[in-house]
Amino acid sequence: MVGAAPLKGQPVVGGGYAENTADWRVELDDGRSVFVKQALDDLAAGWLRDEHRVYAGISAPFMPELVGWRDGERPLLVLEDLGDAHWPPPWRDGDVDAVLAVLDVVAATPPPAGLPELEELRERLNGWELVAEDPEALLSTGLCTRAWLDSALPALREAAAGCDLSGGALVHLDVRSDNLCFRAGRVLLVDWNLACVGNPLVDVVGWLPSLRIEGGPEPWTVVSESGGLAALLAGYFASRAGLPAPPTAPRVRPFQLAQAEVALPWAARELGLSFPR
Repeated sequence: MVGAAPLKGQPVVGGGYAENTADWRVELDDGRSVFVKQALDDLAAGWLRDEHRVYAGISAPFMPELVGWRDGERPLLVLEDLGDAHWPPPWRDGDVDAVLAVLDVVAATPPPAGLPELEELRERLNGWELVAEDPEALLSTGLCTRAWLDSALPALREAAAGCDLSGGALVHLDVRSDNLCFRAGRVLLVDWNLACVGNPLVDVVGWLPSLRIEGGPEPWTVVSESGGLAALLAGYFASRAGLPAPPTAPRVRPFQLAQAEVALPWAARELGLSFPR
């Protein structure tokens, strides 16, 4: 695939939450080192095909180099090795501004053909409709009381249903610290399997709760008015945080709960609601 033979490989344990890919750092006999990702099930195979479409269709400073690709029942994606990059946290002086700047560049980059429209994903992203049908999973987390939810839910549902997801911008849709790194003056984004086309503000809004958990600023100091996107994001996390963990992502629920603890007060603040209690 890459024009050289592997000498040795080392498993890579990253900060991601899905466990249905095998990731390796592989040394080659021509002196190069590459990152190899292999799908372990059909779901991950689809993810890798989606991700490869983006790597093959975009050449930009924020993209790691695509080294090789082999499709099949268990596809293999080979990228440049970014093991020597800085993967936050910690967030250093200037890092947050650098990510915001590169997200502007991402938004201005023509998206490759075949990506889904973000608007098509609204039903999947809008967790408040799931909460309205069955609030017990959310209430079990202690994020809010039933009385608060009964009072706030109409406004949260309206904001999430009406926020603007339209647009022609390239959207990564999974910006967080385990999917970005800093290397030689560049910010690089990885894990492009969720990429779509739509409102680029979604990438900034989606990143800010995890950034806050890692010592970053309050989200509303970065985005003073999200136009309902904060409510959409809060609903996504709040509707899932109390559910059983997926078999392929056993660690994801606590992370979703931690992000909901940031996103829900943000949404309440923006909508003029009392804070969750």
